[in-house]
Amino acid sequence: MATLTDLLRPDLRGRTPYGAPQLDVPVALNTNECSYPVPGEVVAEITAAVAEVAAGLNRYPDREFTALRTELAAYLSRSGTQVTPEQVWAGNGSNEVLLHILQAFGGPGRTALGFTPAYSMHPIITATTGTGWVDGLRGTEGGAFDLTAESAVAQVREHRPDVVFLCSPNNPTGTALSLETVEAVYDAAADAVIVVDEAYAEYARAGTPSALTLLAGRERLVVTRTMSKAFAFAGGRLGYLAAAPEFTDALRLVRMPYHLSAPTQAIALAALRHADTMLSTVDAIRAQRDRLVTELTDLGLHPVPSDANFVLFGGLRDAAATWQALLDRGILIRDVGIPHHLRVTAGTPEEMDAFLTAMADLAPTHKDADA
Repeated sequence: MATLTDLLRPDLRGRTPYGAPQLDVPVALNTNECSYPVPGEVVAEITAAVAEVAAGLNRYPDREFTALRTELAAYLSRSGTQVTPEQVWAGNGSNEVLLHILQAFGGPGRTALGFTPAYSMHPIITATTGTGWVDGLRGTEGGAFDLTAESAVAQVREHRPDVVFLCSPNNPTGTALSLETVEAVYDAAADAVIVVDEAYAEYARAGTPSALTLLAGRERLVVTRTMSKAFAFAGGRLGYLAAAPEFTDALRLVRMPYHLSAPTQAIALAALRHADTMLSTVDAIRAQRDRLVTELTDLGLHPVPSDANFVLFGGLRDAAATWQALLDRGILIRDVGIPHHLRVTAGTPEEMDAFLTAMADLAPTHKDADA
């Protein structure tokens, strides 16, 4: 008799699921959530919105989530690049949006290319669709983990992928891409869908461009976003993308019917109506992020200047040992698997005080003398 392992798809055997620790600690800085709670006025509107749709839960929700697409398009258009509702797609978190892309444009016999270190879910989602994964590489000039146009284009031409993932700002490094790099990859990968993952776009430093400005005339380009980070809405599970209308039409072929519940649509709409309030902590978080870079440098460590709401820092003798030492002090950050490096989310000033005080205590014995 076959075991469950025997019945599991061969390409999934031996794999491990996504597993960011969820621990009850005083200072949680490991998953790049916003440390600030949803403002009271928005909580009140969310509560009212859910109450309003509750009586109609015996009926399916709007399958096309028309009102939500309209509000998301309006929000994106605030940046100066006009986006229409027909260009917008949404899902239960940006991971579901990425899954839809791979279900439509990946699959057995096709490959996706990503430039690591990058978002760890890209290869995991790719595997779930039976798509092959190619582990491209970033440069490490100056420890910045930059991806140059020349390197990216060379790897695209070598591997000829069907889907290419670009992260800007990149997770876990925090580094952003130039539009020239995105354009070069798009032109070089003439038979591929190019996904620019901009989950942390709202935190980018002034002058950092968005690939939204490149959408016109590029039907294979897609820009993904999320409300989980800057919108302080991780528990709301709402991710979205902007692309050509023909692209979003293709995603209708693979989504499950009525995939966005009526409460999900209602609470996302309520949050979008208060976009300025929901984003009011962005500047404060940017300030704490930049503080992390400055003070970790002063401790003799090597933080990477970041356009996101986190900082990757190196110069550690044993990253796992430092991670555990911080956890023993009630501070949870992220070991992303890069030797001698850890990643910390920029939180409230009080959370940063706790983390930086702990690092000041640990640095003398935890720094890599050769780094």
